Amino acid sequence: MKPLMSLESEVDLPGGAVLPGALPEALRAELVAFRRDLHMHPELGNQEFRTTAAIKERLEQAGLKPRVLSSGTGVICDIGTDVEAGTDSAMLALRADIDGLPIPDMKTECPYRSTVPDRAHACGHDVHTAVVLGTGLVLAELHRQGLLPRPVRLIFQPAEEVLPGGAADAIADGALDGIGRILAVHCDPRVDAGRIGLREGPITSACDRLEIALDGPGGHTARPHLTTDLVTAAARVVTDVPALVGRRVDSRSGLAVTWGRIESGHAPNVIPQHAELSGTVRCLDLETWRQAPDIVVAAIDEVANLHGAKSEINYVRGVPPVVNEAGAAALLRDAMTARRGADSVEGTEQSLGGEDFSWYLEHVPGAMARLGVRPPGERTVRDLHQGDFDVDEHAITVGVELFTAAALLDALR
Repeated sequence: MKPLMSLESEVDLPGGAVLPGALPEALRAELVAFRRDLHMHPELGNQEFRTTAAIKERLEQAGLKPRVLSSGTGVICDIGTDVEAGTDSAMLALRADIDGLPIPDMKTECPYRSTVPDRAHACGHDVHTAVVLGTGLVLAELHRQGLLPRPVRLIFQPAEEVLPGGAADAIADGALDGIGRILAVHCDPRVDAGRIGLREGPITSACDRLEIALDGPGGHTARPHLTTDLVTAAARVVTDVPALVGRRVDSRSGLAVTWGRIESGHAPNVIPQHAELSGTVRCLDLETWRQAPDIVVAAIDEVANLHGAKSEINYVRGVPPVVNEAGAAALLRDAMTARRGADSVEGTEQSLGGEDFSWYLEHVPGAMARLGVRPPGERTVRDLHQGDFDVDEHAITVGVELFTAAALLDALR
């Protein structure tokens, strides 16, 4: 039977399956067009109705039976559940996030720039979606040929950018039922297209949000001794809390409080009655992250009380760090090596960015790779969460080949 893809190399797999080679031009072009369509129509977390409909329709065209999550956005789709893989065999899951960001698209000369004001796919979720969709189309064809040795689940998850992330909702909706291992990729503009970055252990940081209100009686700046000097109290919270927190945990845990907003007062000679601060709490270590709320809240209360201010703290739990399990990371490494050689995999450092893929890893082992999207030879970095972010679309083909190979190799583990 004619294979879906041309084959540059063969690997002995159960059932005579082979690792796929280069995608046919028709499928490659379709996935690029699909990604560009998403790029032109970004939707925010839990509002991805158009995106969900497009994914569902294409999977159904391939003869699959996708299920929309109960929230109304996001899709789960199983491939090959009729495969005889043994009673102790659990499925591999491949996850993509589908939401965009609330920032304007600044790519003035790009024909597929966002058509939605103040909305952009500036984190590469459109690429992640195209990769998992393309992988699903390839695996569905392999299953029709009798060459898929083990069932695979596709998870198109909404609301990754909304703390604490849509992953928790997807899990509650059964996304991990019957899953033994889960994989994901994230675009990395610092890695060349055609390569991935990988590491065992933590690859992203935990990230929580912190909102503080400070209150006092107010007064005249001529008589700060008769009231609570709220501006000074807020300033001391800004400077002293990070220092205190840093001395109450092992410094190797990387627990850090960083402020993004401070507001107080309306006149130069009036001590205000109210101040607001907000920022993030990031942490490299999982166990320290579990303790972080108590540590941070205690430090804030101590500083505020010292200056006579009443504090109200809203500590919003975000996401734990993504910790790549060794076996899952090895699967990604082996799959990429089989496809493009050992030189196509490079080491990567732990990022301080947060990722709700970590919630899946609280339940099953898995790993995330950094998918290179920088045009080879280009030194200008279009960083994530910036209005001019774009990718070398060859990365879509690389991602599909990576995940397809991983799905086939997983049957050997």
